[in-house]
Amino acid sequence: MAIPSFFVSFTKILVGFCLLCMVHKDFVVAGFEEVRVEHDTNEPLTNGSITTAGTGEDGRSELCGTDLSFLGPPYGNMSTAKMVCSPIWNTFVLRYHQREDNVMTIILSAVYTTGWVGIGFSRNGMMLGSSAMVGWFNRKGHARIKQYYLQGAHASQVIPDKGELPLNGIPPVVSLHGAMIYLAFQAKFEHRLGRQPILLAFGTRYPTGFHHLTKHDDKTAVWFDFSQASVLNIDTSQRKNHGILGLMAWGLILPAGAIVPRYLKHKDPLWYYLHAVIQFLGFILGLASVLLGIQLYQSMNADIPAHRGIGIFVLVLSILQVMAFFLRPNKDSKYRRYWNRYHLWFGRMALFFGSLNIVLGIQYAGAGDDWKIGYGFLLAITLLVVIVLETFSCMRRRRDKSNLPSNFQMNTI
Repeated sequence: MAIPSFFVSFTKILVGFCLLCMVHKDFVVAGFEEVRVEHDTNEPLTNGSITTAGTGEDGRSELCGTDLSFLGPPYGNMSTAKMVCSPIWNTFVLRYHQREDNVMTIILSAVYTTGWVGIGFSRNGMMLGSSAMVGWFNRKGHARIKQYYLQGAHASQVIPDKGELPLNGIPPVVSLHGAMIYLAFQAKFEHRLGRQPILLAFGTRYPTGFHHLTKHDDKTAVWFDFSQASVLNIDTSQRKNHGILGLMAWGLILPAGAIVPRYLKHKDPLWYYLHAVIQFLGFILGLASVLLGIQLYQSMNADIPAHRGIGIFVLVLSILQVMAFFLRPNKDSKYRRYWNRYHLWFGRMALFFGSLNIVLGIQYAGAGDDWKIGYGFLLAITLLVVIVLETFSCMRRRRDKSNLPSNFQMNTI
């Protein structure tokens, strides 16, 4: 079948545009915004957040000049002049002091009414695999502070009394002072902390049962530079866009394009053009998802070997499929059957590993139930469409078979 020249030209333009995006330097610039907290600035603070309007140090003095003696030793004995104090997010204020032996004293404070407040340390800005200190006062007014290991997004996967924070022998403390809750703990790290991903979250509902955390009401992830007291806000929309593009490409468009040649072959040549256009659209979205993944890896150090490796493998399979489009033999070529097998099985492998990588991405990112339900819905719709089309296909084959003329036995003369 001859391929229209305009279709080939359009395809080359799309592929060339995507390759250009891969090398364009502006496409891999991190979408972060840095806020440097200088101790001699005249910027006031409102509700514990950094603002740029007005003058004076009343807000900072109120937040960072609080006498910490109510925490008791050793936290209450530390001079506020020796501690770095930095508003970090919302009403959260982080105080810390790092000794030469890499022992760090950390005091987190925030406005508190009910529920819990937590600070987590992450390797890459993601919740999965991080460790957090969480403090609260229960309904009876008893103070509680525990370390948690964040194994997953579900409440049952946030495990109390586990974690990788190297706490030393000094018991952590949680205390109420005015409208603020204070979490204080010490940890001895192997190396002096510099730029470190920090997770911050709070929930207004009390932990349940055996200190199982309830779902947070709000959360954020930031890069915090302990050597310079600067906050680098992680643009979580990049992760979301990466997931949406991958879900649309490998969860919806590419499976839909694969369905077309199986059930619309009788609509020749319509099925061919539909298949090609849909698959190229899916390839572009999948490539954009990979580019965002590279950007996340560079800006957040989001090193997830399994997810990244499968993503690269799927991208290679996709590129081979695009190349196969331009190398497609004619129908009467003796190599056509080998090309058909190659195209079929490489496409199936790409779809399988693409779907697998969606599941891994949702798991590693600690995405909520909305993502799982959304992808499950796409899978259910795809399966339903396949069942319906397979039924119609079987009915059509039976109908065509019944319309064939019967064979007549000819007597030899």
